[in-house]
Amino acid sequence: MLPDGMLKGRNMMETPIFLFTGFLDSGKTLFIKDTLEDEEFRNDEKILIIACEEGEEEFDEELLAQWRTRVVYLDSEEELTEDFFIECQKNYQPDKIILEYNGMWRLEKLFSVKMPKDWVLAQMITTVNADGFDLYLNNMRSLVMEQFQETDMVIFNRCDENTKKASYRRSVKAINPKAQVYFENADGSPSEPDESLPFDINQDTIEIEDTDFGVWYVDAMDNPQKYDEKTVKMRVQVYKSLKMPATSFVPGRFAMTCCVDDIRFIGPLCHATPTLAPKVKGLKKRQWIYLTAKVKVEYAALYKGEGPVLYTEKIEPASEPEEKVVYFN
Repeated sequence: MLPDGMLKGRNMMETPIFLFTGFLDSGKTLFIKDTLEDEEFRNDEKILIIACEEGEEEFDEELLAQWRTRVVYLDSEEELTEDFFIECQKNYQPDKIILEYNGMWRLEKLFSVKMPKDWVLAQMITTVNADGFDLYLNNMRSLVMEQFQETDMVIFNRCDENTKKASYRRSVKAINPKAQVYFENADGSPSEPDESLPFDINQDTIEIEDTDFGVWYVDAMDNPQKYDEKTVKMRVQVYKSLKMPATSFVPGRFAMTCCVDDIRFIGPLCHATPTLAPKVKGLKKRQWIYLTAKVKVEYAALYKGEGPVLYTEKIEPASEPEEKVVYFN
């Protein structure tokens, strides 16, 4: 069964592209085969698979023919050209396109190529072999980060009892909060991460320890309703921008999402209540404070939708913590 959100509606005048990314033997081809077995996805339409690498799994072209599906193979990145895609449209006139991308090729290259005017990226799905994820991070982190930043869905497969599912999920969410993250065992059955939190959300004031800020941020962005109308207290660093009102700021921390080279500032939007507006106006960029604030779930342009918006209740001076960078373990 496909994960929720796999099938997307579309304008009938458009030709949707379903882009599958991930490294060799990450399970892309197997996932594509499972996808094609879904009659709702096929919908008796002409489907073109553009395969940019060949792994152990192979397509059964006789079966694909029964499903009105054809495969075109690419051997090199240089073949990804506007002329190639024009020829695909001319020769196959597909209703849907599945693009199985080579995990060693930059997505930047694909996105720079002009497509036929009706071709539209409908969804990007990234598959990850959980057994080798740490190795990929250590050796090919820029490619991993690029895939996570752009994807709509990440599927970690071949999980077992030693897989750091909660940590992996937070790593993805820290880079791309909108991405859906799923885990599968070796037999293909779903596997849920341990989402126990290191703080008590039932306290009158939820106190977030320095080491837990990354965990809280990811959980609050992913499940904002859980914190609606709750009060939180944390030590944070102030980020202010000229694009923001003087009475607004981002209280956050520098966080290492996956490795040393991927440190970035993260934090929610915060508005001053009237009584604290003068104090917020006087805050300096990178200043350390203890912030007590009420969380409300609201629309914010920063989130491009609804998310946790903080309203100041108390601001106190704070010293720098011993460890200024937070993690997602």
